Amino acid sequence: MSSESFADLGVSRAVVGSLSAAGITEPFPIQRAVIGDAIAGRDVIAKSPTGSGKTLAFGIGVIERMAAEDRRPAALVLAPTRELATQIVDEIRGIAHARALRVTAVYGGVGLVKQAKDAAASHVLVATPGRLEDLLARGAFTLDQIQMLVLDEADRMLDMGFRPAIDRIVAACPEDRQTLFFSATLDGEAGRVAHRYATDPAIHQSGPVERRASAEIEHRFVQIAHEHRVEALVRELRRDRELTLVFVRTKRGADRLVKRLGAHGVKAVAMHGNKSQRQREQALARFESGSVDTLVATDVAARGIDVQGISHVINFDPPADSETYVHRVGRTGRAGRTGIGITLLSPEQRHDVTKLAAQLGLDHGLHGNNHRRPDGNSNRHPATPDHAPRSGSPDHRGRTPASGGGSSRRPSRRRRRPATRA
Repeated sequence: MSSESFADLGVSRAVVGSLSAAGITEPFPIQRAVIGDAIAGRDVIAKSPTGSGKTLAFGIGVIERMAAEDRRPAALVLAPTRELATQIVDEIRGIAHARALRVTAVYGGVGLVKQAKDAAASHVLVATPGRLEDLLARGAFTLDQIQMLVLDEADRMLDMGFRPAIDRIVAACPEDRQTLFFSATLDGEAGRVAHRYATDPAIHQSGPVERRASAEIEHRFVQIAHEHRVEALVRELRRDRELTLVFVRTKRGADRLVKRLGAHGVKAVAMHGNKSQRQREQALARFESGSVDTLVATDVAARGIDVQGISHVINFDPPADSETYVHRVGRTGRAGRTGIGITLLSPEQRHDVTKLAAQLGLDHGLHGNNHRRPDGNSNRHPATPDHAPRSGSPDHRGRTPASGGGSSRRPSRRRRRPATRA
């Protein structure tokens, strides 16, 4: 492993000191790859999954390239959701202050007037496309002085239909700007857009998505009849654990599941796009503090959540694709900790989930007849695939090897306690 430090990458003493004060002393691989190019002023295209350290990879580059006397706003970071926008600001605010720079999040669901005033006075804007266009249309500020443009989780923004808005925003920025493009995939539209926006870019990859899916996380796939899913979820939530994030497909489904869990004596809160910004912030704050240890969320609402102490991620509704699986389960097993990802699937969903698991190298956790009754007992012993280790007892857990081989570790069994942000 490289021993290259932040200082070796060209990071200023002020920023190194701010990082050190926050307990960040060694760059992650994506940071070692990107920071030097970003500080040198080069365009960058990076394939980097959630949880890889990409926020500081581009954040440090942005902060180092800005000066307190620059006309404002001087840098723009586009993000798909308000949760991710606020998370980015939280993560880079300290290093921004170390260089006397102001940073502001711009997103919908809150008043325009104060947000417009704060944005116009800030060196760095972190914005969702829709709200940014609202402020630009009102003449709150222009993008004429943008020196650096960052697109974070660009693939997700494209999936959410933001391509026309992003094209307009990019066109409003100076042509000689520096562009940093971060995406979990560079296939298809994401790759084409990246090369359209960037000029002679350095291209980096922090590692295949499959490695992130397996690092420090135990993957379980539980086949169960659709009508027994709630009982299976309640059973999992009553086990020894810390915070648990439960993913569902729809907004209505999130609210309905919270009520059904409440009927079983399990306290949970919902987070989805139909909630106001205040409601979403309150739900996340209660979850992060540990006052409520179960958060039920849709994929869009959960984008960008980075909460310490999440020991379990449960897919109440299986994800649509492998990328979504990685994003969901990547909410646990972070920063060197371990975690458990559980996917509940009906017999009808088995074919699709099997394909998804195979793409991620997790198909050894999907045994042929691993059907669970509501009481948690197997109806029959699961068939053991030829490529899976054989043992005397059936196991539906997909323990994936961490780097270097061996089994991924189980999360430590601790009492639940309020979680704090890193």
